[in-house]
Amino acid sequence: MKLLIVDDDELVCQSLQLLLGKEDDLEVIHTALNGKIAIELCYNEQPDIILMDIQMPIMDGIESTKRIKEQWPHIQIMMLTTFQDERNIRLALKAGAEGYLLKSATIENMAQQIRALKTGSIILDVDVLKKLMEPDNAALEGLTVRETDIVELIAQGLSNKEIAEHLFLSVGTVRNTLSIILDKLEIRDRTQLAIYYWQRKNKS
Repeated sequence: MKLLIVDDDELVCQSLQLLLGKEDDLEVIHTALNGKIAIELCYNEQPDIILMDIQMPIMDGIESTKRIKEQWPHIQIMMLTTFQDERNIRLALKAGAEGYLLKSATIENMAQQIRALKTGSIILDVDVLKKLMEPDNAALEGLTVRETDIVELIAQGLSNKEIAEHLFLSVGTVRNTLSIILDKLEIRDRTQLAIYYWQRKNKS
């Protein structure tokens, strides 16, 4: 599994490269001191996973994540930072990051989470998840009754086909309605939509 480590602290890059490189199935192919360099490296190196800091000079981790996911959606990005504020968490996930870990995590935990990320899991540190459970003042307003029904079923883990059968709709109608919902709420995908829904459900 090829890793790219991006952090403006050269010591952090070197430490992570050394420690994660000891794992048999992990290979740190390069490090970068900012997001701009990370994008340049993606052209030639094509890492499987990027460990991405947030606050960096020249180009921060959120902007570089957005650009990388636009060009190489198959590259998975784990935000690795000391910051736990809600705004950065939401911006990182909205930009396309699949994971968000704190730098205080042990190397063993990082390695395990990197492997889990590769299998398709969404990785969120426990403290980060607590932040996500705090609503961001936006509500599920402006949706029709049918759109709200679809959001609820997505949050329950149903596929488009299952939702169509449940609501007596065509799969195409469900797909189109989901696109409208994502646009209205400015949310990236159905996973983020489910998180968004349960945040508010748990507070009600």
